[in-house]
Amino acid sequence: MKKKTLVLGASLKESRYSNIAIKRLRGKEIPVVAIGLRVGVVADVTITTEKVDFKEIDTVTLYLNPTRQKAYYNYIISLQPKRVIFNPGTENMEFVKLLQNNNIESEIACTLVLLSTNQY
Repeated sequence: MKKKTLVLGASLKESRYSNIAIKRLRGKEIPVVAIGLRVGVVADVTITTEKVDFKEIDTVTLYLNPTRQKAYYNYIISLQPKRVIFNPGTENMEFVKLLQNNNIESEIACTLVLLSTNQY
């Protein structure tokens, strides 16, 4: 079973890491759902702007700075993912503690590196 991933902070801009991550995840046939500021499609993934009640999320990979993450704390916890990946620039100890309190793993890492080294 592939680890269904929510890319939070997904961008339609090809130069953005969140955009590259979606393409690499899909390249490895990992199911992806995505939330961003604008609706659109990257690879075969539709980006929504809504906090959809996605089911069976294994991993949330964050591309939002800590200030922007606050609006998603309760939402992410409600999805009950197995882990949340804090990509470079998204590190947030306040949120890490909240996740720990809810038995959700957190990892300060780069999704692209994890994928390229087969550690995802």
